[in-house]
Amino acid sequence: MTNSTRPFSKFEFMIAWRYIRAKRAEGGVSVMTWISLIGVTLAVFALIATLAVRSGFRAEIVDTIVGANAHVTIYKNTQIEGTNQVTRLIQDYEALADQIKRAPGVTRAAPLVRGLVLANSGNASTGIEIYGITKEDILGIPRIANPEVSQGSLDRFDYGIAIGSEVARTLGANVGDKIRVVNPNGTRGPTGITPRTNAYEVVYIFTAGRIDIDKTRAYLPLSEAQTFMNRDLVVDEIEVTVVNPDEIHEYSAEIAFAAGQGAFLWTWKDSSSAFLRALTVEDNVMFIILSILVLVASMNIISGLIMLVKNKGRDVGILRTMGLTEGSILRIFFICGAGIGTLGTILGVVIGCLFVIYIDPIFSFVNYVSGGGVWDPEIRGIYRLPAELHAWDVMKAVILSLSLSWIVTIFPARRAARMNPVEALRYE
Repeated sequence: MTNSTRPFSKFEFMIAWRYIRAKRAEGGVSVMTWISLIGVTLAVFALIATLAVRSGFRAEIVDTIVGANAHVTIYKNTQIEGTNQVTRLIQDYEALADQIKRAPGVTRAAPLVRGLVLANSGNASTGIEIYGITKEDILGIPRIANPEVSQGSLDRFDYGIAIGSEVARTLGANVGDKIRVVNPNGTRGPTGITPRTNAYEVVYIFTAGRIDIDKTRAYLPLSEAQTFMNRDLVVDEIEVTVVNPDEIHEYSAEIAFAAGQGAFLWTWKDSSSAFLRALTVEDNVMFIILSILVLVASMNIISGLIMLVKNKGRDVGILRTMGLTEGSILRIFFICGAGIGTLGTILGVVIGCLFVIYIDPIFSFVNYVSGGGVWDPEIRGIYRLPAELHAWDVMKAVILSLSLSWIVTIFPARRAARMNPVEALRYE
């Protein structure tokens, strides 16, 4: 038999399968088998679900950042003619924007006026940030012009104001209503500064997907914002978007050259660098913690196999006397442990993938059962729990689980293989 059998022959799988499904009365460890199987399944499920939510959360956050904000913001210091004073207001903004648009990779360069004001409707008031922008340029902002949820239309943008959904909720305003906007730095007169107040019709309400944007942001036509914010014939900055925001630093040099002397750039990665680094650290820590969870689940396989080896000592002695080699015995018990790990991994992948695919209805059900309030946008910054299933994330979970479950199986399998058949049968 030693010379005629090949590794992982059919009879080795048959013996291993008999051992796995054996009842405790027959010297099996079916309870430990189930515990090991369930442990590996849950660990792989948790790993895949966490990796998917992690990927979805990062993608959602980055998408809302680059989809509703400038990829590069250009400021410029200009010396006022006839004085030694320097101003950050940009005067020849149209020519500068046209020049920047010609830079490689640039898709949009929009002159922008920004300022903090007070919005009022009825008895409700809230602070908002006004963005003065042209209709053509606001249509180039994906999360504003084409959000998942919106009311009204930007077709009438030149005749009113566009506000975030949380601003509208706070003010109790709907499309067609008028809201009052107060600029505390209004007109300067003999008695001092008089706040400037205007009423604007709400023509568009957007939900950008980020609570901090929807709660504070409003858009006015550029010419109206220049008058209202005391920026006649000037703007505060140039908002630039590029083809690939992830590679923004590759475009920075060309954009800076196009912007000319005195310009300085502030990219979306500069403004969000601390947050992105925190996400990266959290991702790595979560992966390590869940990898330990998979390792602990794999350790259950060792416990079950050690008990199996102890209970099957007589069988091992008989098989050895029949001519089975140490390698065959090792492979039989390896198949027992690896089979549990492999089946648990497969079940974990299936359950994990189904959980990610149906995460919205599952989360809605959990939210309903708990009475709501499970996900607070004020804290999380986004309105829902995102999840993205990536093949590489699934592969990482599978590779980790199979590697650990197969490796830990080798040690009790070697113990069984090295068992002395004489000692095993001495007291039988």
